Amino acid sequence: MKRLFFLVAIAGTLHSSAQHQLQKIWETDTTLAIPESVLPDIQNKVLYVSLIDGAPWEADGKGAIGKVDLNGKIINANWVTGLHAPKGLGKFGNKLYAADMNTVVVIDILKGAIESRIKIDSAQGLNDITVDDKGVVYASDSRSRTGNVYRIENGVATLYLSGFRGINGLKAVGNDLYVATGKDVYKVDANKTQTSIGIIDQGGDGIEPVGNGDWIGSAWAGFIYYMYADGKRDLMLDARDQKMNTADIGYDPVSKIVYVPTFARKSIVAYQLK
Repeated sequence: MKRLFFLVAIAGTLHSSAQHQLQKIWETDTTLAIPESVLPDIQNKVLYVSLIDGAPWEADGKGAIGKVDLNGKIINANWVTGLHAPKGLGKFGNKLYAADMNTVVVIDILKGAIESRIKIDSAQGLNDITVDDKGVVYASDSRSRTGNVYRIENGVATLYLSGFRGINGLKAVGNDLYVATGKDVYKVDANKTQTSIGIIDQGGDGIEPVGNGDWIGSAWAGFIYYMYADGKRDLMLDARDQKMNTADIGYDPVSKIVYVPTFARKSIVAYQLK
């Protein structure tokens, strides 16, 4: 449901022949209630999945977080309930964070229960979440006219950045925060210095670093790209003919597996990155 981006250089182009490919490993049963985001927890051998189960921006109380194992078996589609329309997920220690309307829901992973809710009164529609290596949470507000990013530390939310028209995707890497906003992608350093690193190719939904300066990006319409640091890219998947969305992906850099929530198709698909 996010309209994220692809990290491409200003003049980025597709490679004439794909260097990277995706090979399907498995797909869950098509019973997940509108999966929007998937977050791998490899240590605990589980995937956390945000389930909207209703209108994307409606406070209807239908939303939940599900659990799927690393072989595609649905462990519990209602592991944590009581959310509205959860989207982006982030994890630090034994806490799972979910963007849910104007609230960041904090879940105790060991108990499988909601620990607290951090309401951000000025937020209109929180979308993506990322957590840095110090446990600081960042959340984008895709529906705010002022294009806000909120920073949450010790349970307290403050406005961190603003002025990003059409803001959506976030990814914390080291001391940097990558921000997708409108047609631009910026790297924002610890001093809030913004560096333009690319443009949006088309409406997307997820981006994950490969670990060598390259990225994997998904577009909700059904595309997954391998994005090179030099701005070029490989189109690895076009699932439009299958009527399969490719929402907010997760990625395990060790096994090189990409996990794709298919939204309306109601499943998670795992692909091996080749």
